[in-house]
This record gives sequence, C-alpha cells and structure tokens, in this order.
Amino acid sequence: MAIEIVQIVGLGLVTTFLALVVKEHKPLFAFLLTVFVGIIIFLFLIDEISKVLGMLETIAQSANINMVYLQTILKIIGIAYISEFGAQIAKDAGQAAIASKIELAGKVLIMVMAIPILTAIIEMIINLIPN
Repeated sequence: MAIEIVQIVGLGLVTTFLALVVKEHKPLFAFLLTVFVGIIIFLFLIDEISKVLGMLETIAQSANINMVYLQTILKIIGIAYISEFGAQIAKDAGQAAIASKIELAGKVLIMVMAIPILTAIIEMIINLIPN
C-alpha cells in the first residue's frame, strides 16, 4: 500500500514537472499529458476499488442489508468520483464554467439517486414512532 502511493505521487509529481516545462511551448501537449496520467492513475486504482467493493458486499450480505441500497450507494459514490474527475480535467483546461456545470450535474444526479434511500429511511422512522 505505501509503495503504491509513493509510485502514484511520484508519477504525479514527474508529470506536473513535465507539464510545466512543456506548457510554455506546447500547451495542448501538456494538457493531454496531464489527462493521460490522470487516467493511468485511475486505472492503477481499479484493483483497489474492486477490493473495497467486494468487502462492502460481504459486509452488506452479513448484515442482511438489501443489496439495492448498497448498489445505489455505490452508484452515488461513482457519480461523485467521476464528476469530480471530469471537473478537474475541465479546470486543468481552463474551463472553470464547464467544470462547475459538471459538478452541478453530479450533485443533481446524486440527489435523484438518493431519493429511494431517503424514502426508505423516512418510512422506517415513521414505523418506529408509536401511533
């Protein structure tokens, strides 16, 4: 685990340095370099993400939690990470307005996905209150 973060940080710092050097002469190449390395870092983490998902599934099954709720929560987390990644790429390209729209879209989609979970929680609370 510690070696992996050192590799990721090292790759990020080397890329940052290269992008700063190249940006003066070829800004488009510097941008593409940062996007490419961002994708590589994301791909590097896929194995770790799948381990976490497996653990969460095991915990949910042992706690008799409805898998629909776990899947919804995982989709919400996925939306948050993907929208953040897209917004950061837009910011790196100097498109702060587009980045803010990506973030807004992610937040709205998260709210929409959370409605069934919020409904279930409210129903559970109502059932716990004595009549």
